[in-house]
Amino acid sequence: MISFYPGPSKVWDRLPVYMQDAWQSGMLSVNHRSPQFARLWQDLVLELHLKLHIPPDYQILPFSSATECWEVIAQSLLGPAGQSLHLYNGAFGEKWQEYTLRLTGAAQGYPFGLDQLPHPQQLPLQDSPLLALTHNETSNGTALPDAYMEQLRQAWPEVLIAADATSSMAALALPWHAADLWFASVQKGFGLPAGLALLICSPRAVAAAEKRGENSHYNSLLFSLENARKQQTTHTPNVLGLYLLWRSLKDRPPMAETDRLIRHRHRQWLQFWQEVGVFTPLCPAPVLQSPSVLALQGGKEAISSLKQAALERGFYLGNGYGRWKESSFRIANFPALTDSDIDQLQAFLREWCAARG
Repeated sequence: MISFYPGPSKVWDRLPVYMQDAWQSGMLSVNHRSPQFARLWQDLVLELHLKLHIPPDYQILPFSSATECWEVIAQSLLGPAGQSLHLYNGAFGEKWQEYTLRLTGAAQGYPFGLDQLPHPQQLPLQDSPLLALTHNETSNGTALPDAYMEQLRQAWPEVLIAADATSSMAALALPWHAADLWFASVQKGFGLPAGLALLICSPRAVAAAEKRGENSHYNSLLFSLENARKQQTTHTPNVLGLYLLWRSLKDRPPMAETDRLIRHRHRQWLQFWQEVGVFTPLCPAPVLQSPSVLALQGGKEAISSLKQAALERGFYLGNGYGRWKESSFRIANFPALTDSDIDQLQAFLREWCAARG
């Protein structure tokens, strides 16, 4: 079975080797306050900065999931009655706003369509210290262009910008300086099993956390930063996940090379669907289409039939999500998928589409 589900998606083919290495190294039995763990964390941080081109002054913190990152940002940078504006066009951005609203009581949603972007200057951010963005919306296969992220940064230089990059981090080169907080879980672009996430903080975000001084939770941002400076964590972490992340990154090319690969494959996918027909991109605006998650629309019966036939042939396609659940399906375009994986899927899809006439 080859998983093209957009998270959790296919893991690296060499994962069994990495797991065996983790066991043989003894790292799975070490104390998380030990020098061995400190070296692992230090090596991982260096590798993340190197391979993902993360600015050297951005701090990296481990958490359990992107959802936990929502919580950390709300409790440590906003708090009760702390206002935030959430810009979204899909289900995951909306869920982030709804969850933050439960914690702060003051999270405002700003929805927009699949084929448009709100004008940066027109956003009601005068009273909000934080703008929350979904950089890559997994539910509908859209993404915010780098140029738009830069426009937001220029329009609102004093506002903290937080970006959920769960479906783009480690798959695409990110405009790091356009946001103050970036976060992602590892079961997509990183090609690893679920259970680990990274929160990456700019100096401005760190200063904001220090100014607010919230340190009441085990996962408070300040507490996490204090421990990270000692190459430690606030609690016993997912050591296997951290080891697999470090080990897999060592085998990966620089981010610029991966970015070119993902965008090239995305163009090939669009050309493929132009040729075979039957389904079309859910997002009609090419500039807003996600390179790492393809969302395709079509008839309910055709989608259901395709997914079942694909499963029988050994391909796991992604369901539609949210309000597009019945009218779309999704295909992951993450780095752990090989050219052979894609060729096999496209051969099946071409055969299936031809049979439908």
